[in-house]
Amino acid sequence: MRWGRSVSDLYKWMLPGMRVKRWLLLLLAGVAAIGLGLAYILRDIYQTWTFPPIAYYLTLQFLSRPVRAALFGLAGLSAIAVAVFQLNRSLLNALHLPNGESIVDVLYRQRQRERGPKVVAIGGGTGLSTLLRGLKHYTAHITAIVTVADDGGSSGRLRRELGVLPPGDFRNCLAALANDEALITKLFQYRFAAGAGLDGHSFGNLFIAAMVGITGNFERAIIESGKVLAIQGQIMPSTLENVTLYADLRVARDDQVLVRRVEGESVIPEQGWPIDRVYLKPDDPPAYPGAVRAILDADMIVIGPGSLYTSILPNLLVPDIARAIRASRAFKVYVCNVATQPGETDRFSVEDHLRALEQHVGAGMVDYVLVNSQAVTPPADANYQMVTIREALPPNYIPLSAELVDAERPWRHDSQKLARALFEAFNKRRQQGISGVNEGR
Repeated sequence: MRWGRSVSDLYKWMLPGMRVKRWLLLLLAGVAAIGLGLAYILRDIYQTWTFPPIAYYLTLQFLSRPVRAALFGLAGLSAIAVAVFQLNRSLLNALHLPNGESIVDVLYRQRQRERGPKVVAIGGGTGLSTLLRGLKHYTAHITAIVTVADDGGSSGRLRRELGVLPPGDFRNCLAALANDEALITKLFQYRFAAGAGLDGHSFGNLFIAAMVGITGNFERAIIESGKVLAIQGQIMPSTLENVTLYADLRVARDDQVLVRRVEGESVIPEQGWPIDRVYLKPDDPPAYPGAVRAILDADMIVIGPGSLYTSILPNLLVPDIARAIRASRAFKVYVCNVATQPGETDRFSVEDHLRALEQHVGAGMVDYVLVNSQAVTPPADANYQMVTIREALPPNYIPLSAELVDAERPWRHDSQKLARALFEAFNKRRQQGISGVNEGR
């Protein structure tokens, strides 16, 4: 078993792109140069000195010169291999590698991710962090664009009391993209249950708020937090404007349908009435420049999954973000939620999600729609329904389907299944030379 793993590790070291073979060859060239220099010295010594008879046997002179050269060369290569292996072990003993992995496995995965495409993920809440957990295994070039409309819980309190942008969704993304995800998630999600001023706050939110104080601004705080946690990728706000999300609800009273306006991202789903539209105040916030650049430079843009009205649309309602997505030549896909969300998308089909998107930002934002194909029957007391295609998607969308449901939480996506489905679709279209609907039809 150990021998088989050693052979497998040796094979991985030799794979293209590992950036190891060139230095190994340089090492061998250096050793050969030293050997050649020593050979010149030994030749002079051999010709001028008289050696005792034992030297005849120690230098294997009873064998032909080609045989001696092969034996000494093999012995030298073996010595180099053992020395490099033991030196490698000695240097890496101090490193903590997860699950007993070898350094070549870690390096191999990193090299594969470095060659991955540039992916922009747009959203917020648990949907975006779920997506990021899967994406980081395929590419190191990830940009998460996060809504800043959150105003509830710990994020809302810090926003009101310290004047910082809401850190909650950024906290979730930092944890999802961190190398030691399990520990960082536990640490960042830890909520203080007592203490004056601490009750209800999560450690991650306080960490980001402290970083804002140290660095002087929110965007720098997120960048430095990413460095501290060694995340795979980068996280950006859709805007730095202090925006508020509003919603117009359709309220039925006395056989009439009235429009009721509510303020605040956190209270919109609590009303229990269908959402007619959502919008930002101020209504034309400037986009974060780094987010626009990332979108225009992306190979793949993923919108969703996540709360349609309170996580996804607040990003797309930033005009320059929407314009950049339309202008991008990337593979653009909307990931539809696998289940409805109480208070936001009750009884919604895939078509209803797309209609809501078009109502707010117009048609043509994406070319592809990824839909769950796994049949799941919710429990009788569940407050959600599975989202399906009831009739047919509009002709300007190309449907993609895969089994995406998390076995333990069927109302959510499985991060690995989701990332695998996205990259399979992306690679297939790239091999075909197809980007969007216009090219594919």
